[in-house]
Amino acid sequence: MKKTKALVASLLAFLLTPALLSSCFLAKKELVMATGGASGTYYPLGTAIAGIWNEGMGDVDVKVLTTGASVENIRLLDKGEVQAAIVQNDVLDYAWNGTDLFEGGKIEGIQAIGTLYPEVVQVAASTESGITDVRGLRGKRVSVGDSGSGVELNAKQILEGYGLSFGDIEMRNLSFKESADAIRGGMLDACFVTAGVPNAALQELASSSGIVLVPVSGAEAKAVCTGYPFYTKTVIPGGTYRGTDADVQALSVKATLVVSGSLSEDTVYRMTKALFEHLGELGEAHPKGRDLSAPSAISGVTIYFHPGAIKYYRECGAM
Repeated sequence: MKKTKALVASLLAFLLTPALLSSCFLAKKELVMATGGASGTYYPLGTAIAGIWNEGMGDVDVKVLTTGASVENIRLLDKGEVQAAIVQNDVLDYAWNGTDLFEGGKIEGIQAIGTLYPEVVQVAASTESGITDVRGLRGKRVSVGDSGSGVELNAKQILEGYGLSFGDIEMRNLSFKESADAIRGGMLDACFVTAGVPNAALQELASSSGIVLVPVSGAEAKAVCTGYPFYTKTVIPGGTYRGTDADVQALSVKATLVVSGSLSEDTVYRMTKALFEHLGELGEAHPKGRDLSAPSAISGVTIYFHPGAIKYYRECGAM
């Protein structure tokens, strides 16, 4: 009998060891986070965020997926193939309302944790073009990004603010690198680039041929922000590109961290809390992580916040 009791006690002690409890009874919740291409910003920043969640929460195992970025990420969330993603807030707005890139098909099962950093709509012109104002684009050869892209819509909306349309310019649909090469070769007068600053293609162009950064400001910028509330006003600091010494007013959309609305309030609360309690680590892992703060994260969001995120923002006084 004594041997039996001792055996039972030993077995119970083994079953109740922390390691076994962790593996058998506290299995980690697997989540997938959609980001962007491996050479862009979304993927390395998303990898850093996933690392913070995995380390700081303990009960989740977040995998990072490379994707074609915003539009694809929203569709993956809608299908339930991923549970978190980074997307541009303007593309998110189109999906939520079923407009533009998502014409006729609202996607409402997505909720926000918050915005991460600004993606600036940069209007760059050649030094020979004489363009110093958005209205100066009239009649000029202007690239507005790839056809059907978010950049093309940014260009359309900003031109609207100045009383212009695509019919007023010689429109080209070129990638950022193609636009820079065309300006350098004298085949293009200006381009729209929506990206974090500095942008590599514009850096190279500024160093080799020079550029003029065209401001978006004043009543026109206010009109764009009123019509499209996902925009925020920003400044491209002087010295960002070679030869551009003065600050330039601009508008930006924001890279935004979103999750599936099916995730529990507790899970998303702890995701949000872990993220903001480890901003130092995020900034060390990627420079764009230094742009994040709780007050800035609630700016530029035009869809519902997840209840878990709201709980954290109210707790810390940001909302």
